[in-house]
Amino acid sequence: MLTPSEIKSHGIVGAGGAGFPTYVKSSGRVGTFLVNAAECEPLLHKDKEIIKKYPRVFLKGIKTAVTLLESSQAIIALKAKYKEILELLKPLPPYLSYHLMDDFYPAGDEFVLVHEVTGRVMAPGSIPLSVDVMVKNVETVYNLGKESPVITKFLSLAGDLKEPVSYEVPIGVSLREVLWGAGVEKPENYFILSGGVMMGTPLADLEQPVTKTLGGLILLNPEHPLARRYQRTVKAQNRIGRSSCDQCCFCTELCPRYLLGHPVIPHLAMRNLQFGEQNQSLYYARYCCECNLCSLVSCPEELDPKTVCAQNKQFKPDGSFKIPDKGPHPLQKERRTPLSRLFSKLHLNGFINKAPLKPFPIEPQRVKILLKQHIGVEALPLVKIGDTVKPGDKIAQIPEDKLGADLHASIAGRVTHIGREIIIEKR
Repeated sequence: MLTPSEIKSHGIVGAGGAGFPTYVKSSGRVGTFLVNAAECEPLLHKDKEIIKKYPRVFLKGIKTAVTLLESSQAIIALKAKYKEILELLKPLPPYLSYHLMDDFYPAGDEFVLVHEVTGRVMAPGSIPLSVDVMVKNVETVYNLGKESPVITKFLSLAGDLKEPVSYEVPIGVSLREVLWGAGVEKPENYFILSGGVMMGTPLADLEQPVTKTLGGLILLNPEHPLARRYQRTVKAQNRIGRSSCDQCCFCTELCPRYLLGHPVIPHLAMRNLQFGEQNQSLYYARYCCECNLCSLVSCPEELDPKTVCAQNKQFKPDGSFKIPDKGPHPLQKERRTPLSRLFSKLHLNGFINKAPLKPFPIEPQRVKILLKQHIGVEALPLVKIGDTVKPGDKIAQIPEDKLGADLHASIAGRVTHIGREIIIEKR
């Protein structure tokens, strides 16, 4: 079982978010350890595939977390439609249980997840620890159970593909090679989202390397309605928003954070966009989680409240701003967005909604390992040009008193470049 210092040395970070170093989150004490297995982004399946392929390693990771955190209970939050996965984990140890969730978006949002499973409401801007909960995703738990340096990443490739697939690939391999592995010979012909359908970002550079936090790639025909939405510029979105918003409030009434009682009011952000007012309502955008539900599903005019809220996060509350003290909306559960509605609204029903885990068919000859793929400071190189390395060798390390994550070679080869990244080429 790993110790916090070993977790740090292995370079384990949150594999599904911003890459927060796991050794920090493993040093506290918390009553409930919660595994986020909801995987609510449409078309992504790599978390479920990890559990199917490595159930014992997954359970070992939970045991490690529970022991380090001295938790009295651990809960796996999983959508009910995937309850057959639980059969692979039986018998569950006495400290471990599960919570079956409805199929809605964004079930995997930390604030939504904690409330759904425990009934506790996290205050705006807080973390799960504030309500005596610690949350980790499936791949992070797997890395704890694997007990070795993090040198590979699981990701799903889905969308406009004949055979969607999930792979475990070396960290640092180019996204172009990952796509080639899935049979995409000319990825330039696609519009590609890095991440998920809802919260992904348009992929501009196919030579980008795989990092510890990438969860998937979504391929779309450039003329697909969703691709066209993502290709609108912010300037165009704002111009359309100023002229078309009729203040129907659907963006607010269906916002998952608003329904938890948080001061997130997208329609006021849209009103400020229209009238250019600089008033206290700008602060309400501060707690937006940017799930994109308001823009891609809720708004009947196909406007972009999410981007407007993101723009307004620059405005910091002054001393006169008070967060309203209210609980969840009485219709919170009734106003959830079913994934079936999301698939229909975003024209995704024509795509195959599965991505089985298969061996990666390409043996990379070169990897580019970024020195910063985590929250904190850049790792400092431990190697020099010309050094030979093998998989798992530590090649960069964070300073002792700084936040970050150590890095390791993902293939055997020779170091050929050191800059903001370390390039290793197979000999």
